[in-house]
Amino acid sequence: MSNTTSTIAAKTATVVQVRESLVLIEVDDKTPVMKNEVGYVCVGDERLKAEVLRIRGRTADMQVFEDTSGVRVGDQVEMTGEMLSATLGPGLLGCIFDGLQNPLEVLAKEHGFFLPRGVSVPPLNLDRKWQFTPQVSAGSRVAPGGVLGVVPEGPFTHKILVPFGEPEPVTVTWIGQGNLTLSEPVARIRTSEGAEREVTMLQRWPVRRPIPGQLLRRRMATRLYAEDPLTTGTRIIDTFFPIACGGTGCIPGPFGAGKTVLQSTIARYSTVDIVVVVACGERAGEVVETIALYPETKDPRTGGTLMDRTIIICNTSSMPVAAREASIYMGITLAEYYRQMGLNVLLIADSTSRWAQAMRETSGRMEEIPGEEAFPAYLDSSIKSVYERAGVIRCPDGSQGSLTMIGTVSPAGGNFEEPVTQSTLGTVKTFLGLSYDRAYKRFYPAIDPLLSW
Repeated sequence: MSNTTSTIAAKTATVVQVRESLVLIEVDDKTPVMKNEVGYVCVGDERLKAEVLRIRGRTADMQVFEDTSGVRVGDQVEMTGEMLSATLGPGLLGCIFDGLQNPLEVLAKEHGFFLPRGVSVPPLNLDRKWQFTPQVSAGSRVAPGGVLGVVPEGPFTHKILVPFGEPEPVTVTWIGQGNLTLSEPVARIRTSEGAEREVTMLQRWPVRRPIPGQLLRRRMATRLYAEDPLTTGTRIIDTFFPIACGGTGCIPGPFGAGKTVLQSTIARYSTVDIVVVVACGERAGEVVETIALYPETKDPRTGGTLMDRTIIICNTSSMPVAAREASIYMGITLAEYYRQMGLNVLLIADSTSRWAQAMRETSGRMEEIPGEEAFPAYLDSSIKSVYERAGVIRCPDGSQGSLTMIGTVSPAGGNFEEPVTQSTLGTVKTFLGLSYDRAYKRFYPAIDPLLSW
């Protein structure tokens, strides 16, 4: 949870078993390991990123986010001591990341269209300079998540915040100004324990932990009730099936019913500031269409392109399954970050069914007791924990931000009785069910026989 990128710690483990994307590692008594810790499986010169899922004594199960070809018993695993985290800072808008926040455009320029294994690129451009304007002075006392200064980012003002992981308000002992890179210090703070350290524009946060975290319990941020409607620009939704700004909704429907088209329409015309699109397990053709369409689509709110205020997390069905499961949490964390600046954020998850299927595959490899239709027994709680991260927050500086989450569900054959759809319907507040038959229904009875033929 530090505000800078950490280095790999000198802790190692050994691979003792390999089951597709799951590896079993063994650690010694002097190597502490925690759940969701990130490690790197060393295969020759390649370092494959992995995450700890379960710990049993001196052994731990790790899911590898890349192809495990060549991984053998006896290979070394470097443990980092950090949980799977997102890098937060200016420059996120307009970017296309994979499920682990690797910028796909940069990877394509450096390595071609076939992404190599074991390659990691910084999510943000560390050489670009940003005009930092301080909002506090030396001697000010600022709460975690409070504003230190601002930089312009596209059509918005990006707030540089005190690291969320600070347990108590901090005292600013020095504040910078001018054109600075993301890795240069913008302030120096003193904690409640008397320790001083520098703060940059970057900070990291574990993706599986809500960003406000302990702030809510300390009343440094306040969670509010969602009261205002989100105007989507689609009259039938706004009139009969309204979605609250900071609320949740789902769009279940079979293949070809128009879920992706409806989500794109909502993203374009809804009254939100930031749009985060998580393409989780969808077909590559649909994702490529989205990536190509957004930069060419005029934004009715800003006059620029829709991509100027959009972040896309791309993890298609042809990408590793393990990274697909992490992509939902990565998108939510980026959305929460902009919500903490007092902005209204819309998160679109397409599709949560593919995310649940990724959990099912991983659970099967871990030999966990299956639930209905072989989904893990904790499917319902996992879905609820994801949607509950939406909401309205009053930030420490008095501004108000919201995170609205709309997920699609793709039940096989349009069966709304399957577990993912039922768990989602029991969680969200708005239900926008789509029908394949209605989507292709014509108003001309004369051609109906042709359709049935």
